[in-house]
Amino acid sequence: METLDQLIQIVDQNPDSVLVMRQQTEQRLPAHQHNKAQLLLVYGGIAYLQTEEKDFYIPSNHYIWLPKNYPHNLMFNTQDLHIINIYFPNKRSDSFYNELGIYPVSKLLAEMLSFSGKWQGDYFKGSWEFEFLTTLKSVLSKENLKKFSIQLPTTEDQRLNAIIDGFRNRLNEDLSLDSIAQQSGISVRSLTRLFQTKLHITFVQYLKMLRIIRAMELIKDTDLNMTEIAYEIGYSNIAAFSNNFQQLTNMRPTEFKMK
Repeated sequence: METLDQLIQIVDQNPDSVLVMRQQTEQRLPAHQHNKAQLLLVYGGIAYLQTEEKDFYIPSNHYIWLPKNYPHNLMFNTQDLHIINIYFPNKRSDSFYNELGIYPVSKLLAEMLSFSGKWQGDYFKGSWEFEFLTTLKSVLSKENLKKFSIQLPTTEDQRLNAIIDGFRNRLNEDLSLDSIAQQSGISVRSLTRLFQTKLHITFVQYLKMLRIIRAMELIKDTDLNMTEIAYEIGYSNIAAFSNNFQQLTNMRPTEFKMK
């Protein structure tokens, strides 16, 4: 908890500054929040951001915008991941900045981040670095980029979590609502209602997202080709896998591999 208190103090001690932090600190912390809004950029792997309502998956070359005072905790499972955190003071702004969202890093944003690549610490109004970073923030809402849409809802329902844990590591199998209901000892109707009332999503939608999340991990962490990855997560048709991957990530698996 001492590390958590130190981070929050560092972030919030100068409420009017823009703070740039490049140390991989947040992933070691429990759920927390800041008085400043947060721009978190991910390179070289997949980061996992947990909130009270959902688990968010942030691929390489993407960023997540966190409004102020939004409880969260960050996780990742690779040492190759590089994260940049930029914390912005609370100022009135348009609706884009009031909502959590995940977006790809555009060429313009990448160039601005490269230009400021060695910056670290607090920057205050009156400095050209402050003006540059404020402009960078303004660019985010003007790009009109499509949100990254993989957001797994979470629940505290122990029965449903046990059912999900039962098939989470069997994604290569032929999983269906009927088979999972039978294995779990409940009716199809009851299982359907559990997903809809507790997670506000269908079983099929949840399973599709789990499979694509696993595909992203395999693409980044293994040397398997796309056909092998498709079979590993339960697809017998490479075209269906590619189409579903694009539907959820806004890019083909081969494009994701190049990120």
